[in-house]
Amino acid sequence: MTVLSQIIGCGVLTIALWKLVQRRASRKANELNVAGPEKEHWWKGNIESIFVDGFERCLKVAADYGGAVKIPVFFGGECLYVSDPRALHHILVKEQHIFEETEGFLSCNKLVFGEGLISTLGEQHRKQRKMLNPVFSTSNMRELLPIIQPISHQLKSILRSNLYAHNSVELDVLPWLFRSSLDCVCEGVLGYHSAALDTGNENEYTEALRMLGPSISKTMLFRPFVPIFVRNFSFYWRKKIADWLTISWLPTQTMRNFRELRRIVEIMDSASRNIFQEKKDALEILSSVPSQSHDISGETKGKDIMSIMLKANASSSEGDRLSDAELLGQMNIMIFAGLETTTAAVARTLYMLAKHPDVQAWLRAEISDATVAACQAADVDHSHADDQRRPVRLSYDALMNLPFLDAVVRETLRLYPSLPILGRRTTEATSVPLQFPVRSASGEEINAIPVAQDQRLLVSILAANHNQAVWGEDASEWKPERWLDPTQAGVKDGVRYTSVYSSMMTFLAGNRSCMYEVKSSESKPILMIPSPHRGFKFAEMEIKDLLATLLPDIQFALPSEPDENGHVKEIYWKMTGFHTPVVKVPAGDGDTPHLPLSLRLVQE
Repeated sequence: MTVLSQIIGCGVLTIALWKLVQRRASRKANELNVAGPEKEHWWKGNIESIFVDGFERCLKVAADYGGAVKIPVFFGGECLYVSDPRALHHILVKEQHIFEETEGFLSCNKLVFGEGLISTLGEQHRKQRKMLNPVFSTSNMRELLPIIQPISHQLKSILRSNLYAHNSVELDVLPWLFRSSLDCVCEGVLGYHSAALDTGNENEYTEALRMLGPSISKTMLFRPFVPIFVRNFSFYWRKKIADWLTISWLPTQTMRNFRELRRIVEIMDSASRNIFQEKKDALEILSSVPSQSHDISGETKGKDIMSIMLKANASSSEGDRLSDAELLGQMNIMIFAGLETTTAAVARTLYMLAKHPDVQAWLRAEISDATVAACQAADVDHSHADDQRRPVRLSYDALMNLPFLDAVVRETLRLYPSLPILGRRTTEATSVPLQFPVRSASGEEINAIPVAQDQRLLVSILAANHNQAVWGEDASEWKPERWLDPTQAGVKDGVRYTSVYSSMMTFLAGNRSCMYEVKSSESKPILMIPSPHRGFKFAEMEIKDLLATLLPDIQFALPSEPDENGHVKEIYWKMTGFHTPVVKVPAGDGDTPHLPLSLRLVQE
């Protein structure tokens, strides 16, 4: 059996490689006529330097060559690396039907998460968005805030329990931020009490969710191979091939990564199906007893996102109704996206505030003033208050309208987007217009780039958010005060990015963004209408609530005390798919996620 497995495995890999070579050869006649860096590797091209710890590389490529760059990729292929404002508007909004997600992106997402928004196209995608759009309304967010606020206060109590008087204590806050985010997402999205913040309460499901992001990052370079298997083999044979390729006869680190990813996905899928079925059963019981005022989901009382979505789906017409597989896919995606976005954003914000104590003090003062004003105006949520000594909890409107808190969150999300790069492919030959000219392969100045059908593109959210031509010479500096006049932030000489969140590209634009609305206009071909029904609103609310809860009581600083070997911990952020903090050698191993910060109680 082992010999047969090896033969089949080698055969499958040979087919995959041959298909890729064929595809690259067919594109040779349609080379991109735009300048770019030299090839770094004979078969990987420059992909590894872009996607594996590639933060500085991604910015340097755009700085050296402009908003459209030719990047060598696998087996002699070429990608168009794009960050130009007009080009991104053209790709993501105006001609979005021509620029679709890549097969690798869609196939991998479907295998990991199921049939959710980020693994579908066309009519199925439109139907899913129509169902989800109202779920993230402002009124629903107002209902959800009191549900997640106790979790923020529990996190604060845990951190405070490690602090004494005037002493500073060094603590790795990353595991606690993840557990807090997991509790918030489970309560807010599922109506499920994960109790991740309770010490020792981790289970297989929560551990799988914690490891999913790093595991995806480790296998990201192999995403282009996945569609070949999907197109050429039935589900039965795909499963068999996966069994053969992930058994121990391939003891390489790559295969170990694939085995781990498969184990994580299987655990997540099994647990998600059980939670989903319990939620459906609970709602069916509720609908059969009209007089019942709440469901069996505990504190959420049917206000969680899944309950709202299931109710909306049940009342929809047959043509608009989503299948259970689609609903399960949305659930998996919302949990993963909420976890990754919130944990990374809060971690990075606390790190930046620790680096900039003056900004931290400014923000703390604003939150404290808002809390006093809320008390005086009774603009607080007492629905969970069981102890008069507990800190005041700001209402949704008070929390979301704090100008400097908003500025700090926006600036962090701008400089460090949770997903720095996205892929696209063309469905037909077209041309990409540019706001700012670039150089052709022969050195001439050009204002548009012809692209062939099935051309791959890399949309660089990171480079767009650091573009000095739009954000100014200080584009790569963390300056929250730039957002105190939001009409001027991200606008230079009338040029700005089209997006759903301010003028940054963090949450994209067009119908693949985190919820938006587009309407036609006679005077303009496309009009972006800011919509309150955005998927990122839940994450934004959670981030702000955590900061508003922690900062009045706890002061954060960078590590300054040497360890037992005399080394002071220096934090470095690796960008391999997602942003991850690690401790640099010699104080750390430079690989394991850690965010050690120095914490002390705020002295009144």
